[in-house]
Amino acid sequence: MKSGGNGHHNSLHFRHPPKRVVSLVPSMTESMFDLGLGSSVVGITDYCVHPADSVMTLPHLGGPKNPCIGDILALEPDLVLANWEENTLHTVEELEAAGIAVWVSFPKTVRQSLDVLWTLVGLFRNRSSAARLETLELTLDWAISSASEKRSFRCFCPIWYDQTQAGIQWWMTFNQDTYCHDLLQLLGYHNAFADRQRQYPLEADLGSASPEETQNRDTRYPRLTLADVQAAEPEVILLPSEPFIFTETHIEQLTEWLQDTPAVQRNCVFLVEGSLITWHGTRLARALRELPALMDSYQ
Repeated sequence: MKSGGNGHHNSLHFRHPPKRVVSLVPSMTESMFDLGLGSSVVGITDYCVHPADSVMTLPHLGGPKNPCIGDILALEPDLVLANWEENTLHTVEELEAAGIAVWVSFPKTVRQSLDVLWTLVGLFRNRSSAARLETLELTLDWAISSASEKRSFRCFCPIWYDQTQAGIQWWMTFNQDTYCHDLLQLLGYHNAFADRQRQYPLEADLGSASPEETQNRDTRYPRLTLADVQAAEPEVILLPSEPFIFTETHIEQLTEWLQDTPAVQRNCVFLVEGSLITWHGTRLARALRELPALMDSYQ
């Protein structure tokens, strides 16, 4: 699946703005409507739930990993919005083989995410959309400036939790080559595992086996043991609601297991709406409002 080096597919050529768009990316679906471009959206995935009142009546085409290709083709889209992480190469190749234009985004930074939105705005040649995006740019500048005046905090943000058959608990997080990391870093959260590379198999990540050659496998989402997290001494722990649904029960567990860490001692273990951290696109506006406030108790 090809994507441009600046975070998005770089072969998008339309003489006129697309009139029929299918979005296979929940964050891009929301962004289309937030930018005032929603009237062109004719189909979405089952996971495209925002904005709720606007997407309710649109045709649902299955999950991002397994959309119904036939249903997509029946909608005769001018453009399909896809994402390198959320959709499969098989889906993109099938659509392109059928003559459908597919744009595959893959932003790894906040800047690249905004560049994706600017490309969308340019594609639709919509001045109102551009004005909304300029406002988001200004909001980001303000948030970065505000964060730079405060000290940063060592942060642990797991995105998955499980245990091995032997009962060894592990958490998955993200390193510095991800959108999640870049967003938190800009807002003053120092990712405690920024430099950690994922190893294969799982046992290698957990320190009980020798690592294999990673070859072309994704190394951006390392798995950690409880000892790894304890050693990192996080000052803030963010527990997002997606892709894994962390709850109050997990706060209670971590409070017990990590009682010697600054985060627990200062009561800085927070449940967070996961999309604020994981969704690139216009959801950034809400993230800029809500994520900095969590650290106020630490100042």
